Formats: sequence, C-alpha cells, structure tokens
Amino acid sequence: MADFTVGDDHFRLDGNPVRLLSGALHYFRVHEAQWDHRLSMLRAMGLNCVETYVPWNVHEPEPGVFRDVAALGRFLDAAHRAGLWAIVRPGPYICAEWENGGLPVWVTGRFGRRVRSRDAGYLGAVERWFAQLLPQVVERQLDRGGPVIMVQVENEYGSYGTDAVYLRRLADMLGEQGVSVPLFTSDGPEDHMLTGGSVPGLLATANFGSGAREAFEVLRRHQPKGPLMCMEFWCGWFGHWGAPPVVREPAQAAGALREILECGASVNVYMAHGGTNFAGWAGANRSGSLQDEDFLPTVTSYDYGAPIDEYGRPTEKFWLFREVLAEFSDGPLPDLPPEPAGLAAPVRAELTGWVPLSGALEALGDPEPAESGVPPTFEELGVDRGLVRYQVDVPGPRQPYTLGVTGLRDRAVVYVNGVREGVLGEGSATLDTPVAGPASVELWVESLGRVNYGPRLGEPKGITGGVLHERQYLHGVRARALRLASFEEPGAVAGVPFGDVVEGRTGLYRGSFELTEPGRADHAGLELPGWTRGFVWVNGFCLGRYWSAGPQRTLYVPGPVLREGANEVWVLEVEGAGAPYAELGPGVPVDTGTPGGDQS
Repeated sequence: MADFTVGDDHFRLDGNPVRLLSGALHYFRVHEAQWDHRLSMLRAMGLNCVETYVPWNVHEPEPGVFRDVAALGRFLDAAHRAGLWAIVRPGPYICAEWENGGLPVWVTGRFGRRVRSRDAGYLGAVERWFAQLLPQVVERQLDRGGPVIMVQVENEYGSYGTDAVYLRRLADMLGEQGVSVPLFTSDGPEDHMLTGGSVPGLLATANFGSGAREAFEVLRRHQPKGPLMCMEFWCGWFGHWGAPPVVREPAQAAGALREILECGASVNVYMAHGGTNFAGWAGANRSGSLQDEDFLPTVTSYDYGAPIDEYGRPTEKFWLFREVLAEFSDGPLPDLPPEPAGLAAPVRAELTGWVPLSGALEALGDPEPAESGVPPTFEELGVDRGLVRYQVDVPGPRQPYTLGVTGLRDRAVVYVNGVREGVLGEGSATLDTPVAGPASVELWVESLGRVNYGPRLGEPKGITGGVLHERQYLHGVRARALRLASFEEPGAVAGVPFGDVVEGRTGLYRGSFELTEPGRADHAGLELPGWTRGFVWVNGFCLGRYWSAGPQRTLYVPGPVLREGANEVWVLEVEGAGAPYAELGPGVPVDTGTPGGDQS
C-alpha cells in the first residue's frame, strides 16, 4: 500500500516528492447520480485530488438520529474510481456558507457559546458524531488502498478563537478513531489567525484568493519547514440575496493560480465545482468587521464562479486553469466527459392545486403546542429549516397602538384578524398601521439561513424577544412549526387538502408537467416569474429557496430527479404568488464571483 507523508519541503508518496493539485467538490451539494461526471471533470481540468467538507447537521439532525452517514464513503469510492486522491474536512465546524456552519441546531441550541471550545459536553457530542462518521474515512485511507491522504482538524479556527486545548483534543480524537494519514489545519495568512488556529506538530496551510508570495511568507514565519499549500484558493465567491453578483475575471484567477504553483506549493481550488444549496441548507453572514451588522442570507446557487459551473459545464476559467495545470501535471490530461445537456425545449408546469399556509400547517406541521408565556425560538422548538407560525391575541377594548417585534430573526409576514398587514424584518420590526384591541395576530416567520461564520455563529432564529403592543409585551403565545423536513417524507403531500388555485396568495401549490423527449435531460432550470419567496420541489426533491430579491432567478434542477412522462411540482410561497405556473428550460449558469473576506 502507498505511504503519504509530510516532508520538510514536499509532500512525499513512498518517499518521492509529490504536489497536490486538488479541487473542492462537496458531495452534499451535488446529486449523487452526477458525482462521477463532476469528478471526471476535475480530472480533465488537471487535478489529481478532490476535497470535501462533511456537514454534521445533514447527517445527525437530532441527537443520536443519523441519516445517510454512509454518503461520504460512497463519494470517496467515486473519487477513487475517478483516479483522484481525497482530502476530508470533517469539522465538526465547516463554515462552507452552509446552514449554521454545519453544526446541528440541537448542538448550538444546547451548548450556545460553548461550541467550538474545550467544553466537555460539546466535545462529547463531537466524539459521538466522529465515532459514527470516521470509520468510513479510516477504511478508505491511502495506506489501506483507498484515496484519503489527509484529514483536517476543525476549520479556519484562527478566524474564531484561541482555544488550543480544544484543537489538540480534536486532533487526538481523530487519532483515537483510527485516522493515521497526516492531519492539517487551514487559516487565513495573518498572524493572529495562524497563532489561533495552528496546532504544534501538524501541517498548517493557508487560504487566500491572490497574493501567494506574500501569503506564504506569512505562513513561513509560523511554520519554517513543511510543504506549502493553499488549502483554499478562492477562484470565485458566493452570492447573497438582494446583493449584486460580483464576477472574478478568469484570466486574473488563472494568473493567481499560476503564482501559487510557481511558489512550489500545492493547491486546492475552492471551488472547482460549487453545486447547489438544495433543500434550504444555504447559510448566511453578518456584515461589519465583527460580523454584527446587516444580515446577509446566501443564495441557493453555490456556482461560486467556479471553473465547472453549477450545470456541470466547463467555463472560460476551466480552460485557462487546465492550461496552467497541464504545465504542472504528470503526463497528458484526460479528455472531458460529454457535456451535460439541458432540456431540448422549454416546458411549462401548470399549478392547478392550492391550499393556504394554514392548511399546509394542519396537514404537515407539528402538533398544536400548548400556549407559552413568550415566543419560543426555532431552537427551543427544535426547528432547523422552515417556518413557524406565532399566534397571539391583543386584549381589548383598547385604542390603536403600534404593533412590533423585538429580537426578530429573520422575516415575518404579519396578519391581523386574518388580513395581511405587512412584512417585518430586523431593520423594520414595527407595522406601519396601528392595531386596536381586541385583535388576533399571526406572524409567519421563516429562517433565511443561520450564520455560518464569525462570532454570531449559532444565534437563535424566530422571535428571540417578544411581541409588543405599544410598550407592552403580549403574552400567551402559540407557536407551531412547518418544517422543510416534513416535505422530505415519502408521500408527504398525499394528505394535503388541495383545492382550486387562488392566484397571488401565500400557501402550498401543486402542479405537473410532461417530458416527452426520449430519455432524460442532464439538467433543467426552473423559474417562477412574478413570485416572491419560498421553496420548490420537483418529484419530491427540494431545489431550494427562490426569492424575487435576486440576483438569482433560476433554480438548478438535476436531471436525475426528472422523469420521462409526468413530473410533479410543489411550490411553497410565503409572501405572494404570481401567475400559477413555473417555467422549465435548459437553464443558465449563475456567476457569483470575487473574494470578499475570509469565509469558506
């Protein structure tokens, strides 16, 4: 079996110097039936390795309830088939612009500010998770004939804290579970990040998008010996709802890649293929130097301006990167696999069934809870993704006063006596029209994604304060959740009492479309012209969030979820629907590109 080691100057394979030319591809952002194609594209670009994170919250949504943990092992097997080595970054925290940085809601809800520290309870939860996850990594290590050559300890910890005891305990935990390949850390090339995130005796790597020579000079101050590696070369960037996309010019990115390689370093292109934040798993950020200002939810597409776009197609950046990588690769590069094909012609999905949000809640929501004094947060309800309806009464008689919410995260559609009165957010949490009593108030609150980076990691969702009438808190709150996970169950909407469509209303819509062309397209793009905000499913597969705030207009539909003949569409609209149809077509790439900070 092969032996991969960290030498004084190079990585070494059976004693011989080797350079890692890696690319990031997250198995959880790509439909499993498309893994082989995307991995073949990495090989064709000139890479010899693939890197992936592991999202703990996807695989352990409730304490001790594990869901398809074996997906990582299947992905590593696919990487092996493609002739790629593999770098695994199991966290427990991953950032990745992923919901809650990959930490389960029950973890941050239970341990709060003690996460990512030496806290015994938190470390106990991590250890139980690693015991489930890591055996499939261990059995696929290079020295056992598999593709895994390195494993990361935590992720960019120097951007967060200085708990060296915590990092050492995680490193020891990996070894105790049987991980024997080299361990490493990754941080921004700044003194405070490298001092906070490095572990003595482990390889430190740097994350950046440009300025390789300067970055490696900083790294060398902290690690005089060992291979140089940019563990995240940011060749693009991600997008936020309501913000304009930024695009990194391909030639400039290719020049930055060349500079890394001319330094004699190894590299991991982040992202080589970004994929999609399916099923509402997109995270969020906070603006400001302390990440304590505006809330910035991440779009559904994770195209990232990557050389292989969201639809699996080579971009101009791909061809320029391939040209650079060919100079540093052993032997000629393989040919590209066939390019994925979209739908041959546009298709309209007519939406013919509808039920209001209250009807969807009755059919698919949590059981009616007992009344509580104050609004429970999403964490207290155990809700990761979805909506919570808060109901509270304004006593009366009383004159009209302002009605508002303190501690609102993130957005609430408000009804008074059954009439929609407005949409509230963190920056505008008071209705324009005063409310007299008595009155019945409903607030439908959706989590737009949990913060994945910085000191606001793990902040609770929903209403974290209370509902105010004038200056008086309203007590006796009834909260009930409509979870996205409810739609993932087989036959989920079978019991929903759909009626005739009422245009422009919030609620759950159902429709269908026919695919008559031979076979099945590799992908499609779905749009909802005139619709406001919600989620879409095709044949029970959740494509993710749509939002008229833009910049994203088209949702990626993986070909494997499409069927020849009849296909079903569900749309959950939470603010205001357009005309009752969805449009499917060949799809367009979403380019959201230039680095803007140390977030990955």
